[in-house]
Amino acid sequence: MRAALLIFAVFLAGCRHSKPTGADLLKPCKLDEGPVDTYCGQLSVSEDRGHPGRKIDLKIVIAPALRRDPKPDPLFILAGGPGAGSAKTAKYQLPLFQRYQTDRDIVFVDQRGTGDSNPLNCQISNKDEDDDPVEDPSRYPVEKFRDCLAKYKADPRLYTTSVASDDLDEVRKYLGYGEINIWGGSYGSMAALSFLHKHEAVVRSIVIDGIAPTYMRLPLYMGRDSQRALDLLVADCGKDNACNSHYPDLKSLVAKTFERADAKPRVKLVNPRTGEPLELTVTRGLVGAIVMSALYSSKTASLLPRLFEQAAFGDFQGFAALAAASEPPEGLISQGMFLSVTCSEDMPKITPADIDRESKNTFLGTFMFDTRMKPCEFWPKGEVPADYYQPVESTKPVLVLSGEDDPVTPPSWGAEVAGHLKNSRHVVMPGAGHGTSGVGCMPGVIGKYLEDPNPSALDVTCVQKQHRPPFFLMASGPGVKR
Repeated sequence: MRAALLIFAVFLAGCRHSKPTGADLLKPCKLDEGPVDTYCGQLSVSEDRGHPGRKIDLKIVIAPALRRDPKPDPLFILAGGPGAGSAKTAKYQLPLFQRYQTDRDIVFVDQRGTGDSNPLNCQISNKDEDDDPVEDPSRYPVEKFRDCLAKYKADPRLYTTSVASDDLDEVRKYLGYGEINIWGGSYGSMAALSFLHKHEAVVRSIVIDGIAPTYMRLPLYMGRDSQRALDLLVADCGKDNACNSHYPDLKSLVAKTFERADAKPRVKLVNPRTGEPLELTVTRGLVGAIVMSALYSSKTASLLPRLFEQAAFGDFQGFAALAAASEPPEGLISQGMFLSVTCSEDMPKITPADIDRESKNTFLGTFMFDTRMKPCEFWPKGEVPADYYQPVESTKPVLVLSGEDDPVTPPSWGAEVAGHLKNSRHVVMPGAGHGTSGVGCMPGVIGKYLEDPNPSALDVTCVQKQHRPPFFLMASGPGVKR
């Protein structure tokens, strides 16, 4: 037995990397800390670099390269939101990037204010998970943020994107990496662009998916861009023989659904979680939020024609079930960090006239400003460098990915960002929603790009084979409606 253990130990020693990597500074993650076979640790940084005092521990998770002689340039994963923690959600994200782990370390770092890095969390849900699976987002608990603000051991003004870019570079240095590759999705694309602007010299390549430029003013365009995505869905249904046959006037069904919601009917449903009777008041804010969420994914968007047909005649059971099934876990997004970013970087650049103009004739209307942006009236606001709002220019290779039907970061933003990056390639995936990195052939395209980050030489012809999934014609999915 001892001999067997000795042989096993020698085998493990022989499998260690021949060169030190960032993982050597960390410890194996416990089951509740990160994915299996990853390494966890922390780096303490100053909350305020201009006035050293309070320290913040940034959580790090590394999935080490599988080769004994890995590439020296790791892939850093920047999460979306703003408010999602990259290291905190590593167990959900790693499967998407595991294929690139053969050659290089995959590194997850919680941005300050998220995950386990001095999170600015705020429990805002009022509902009971079983008894009330659908909560009307129109009743946003603004005053709860005052209570959370008073309890933070943090200065929320210092939790902005630009400050976090310097944190990431400190982590890079601590782990002993030189050049790095970066993948950033949604808000993570904004963080990636900020890092490229401030620390261009250490960037080998970047992949940004669902692009949000640093100057975007994200809340302002959510109504306009989500309406665009819904209009595309209606148009695509009209071009699809099966969908058009079953829903010949989908545009009218959409209008009738929101007309019913505007009347705020009290409806009786079956609780989709328990099967018990349920009563709730339907509002435009509730339906709009469910539709917006569904449009993020082309798969859930395929349900919408059928749900609109039902709701137009008063049956909101399908919308309730979709809301219960797609609701993210409480705490996945650090709500306070979301406010520190948006209240400091976006809202000061938005005027009432802007809101009226961009919200007009959209199904969301001024929903975002009537709910999630209300705490900005009292939330502390950080200083944002003037050049943060300038388009990022660089000669570093950047692969820019957009989903054709994205309801929040449509391809127009990707085209605009790519126009300022001389060594970039903008790839639009047909039929895709928000996030394309795991769709169809895109994982292979990204893999080829990481091997040789030459955007102009990259073969992306396979992307054109993608298309929107078939629309649901009945409860069980696409097919002949009976």
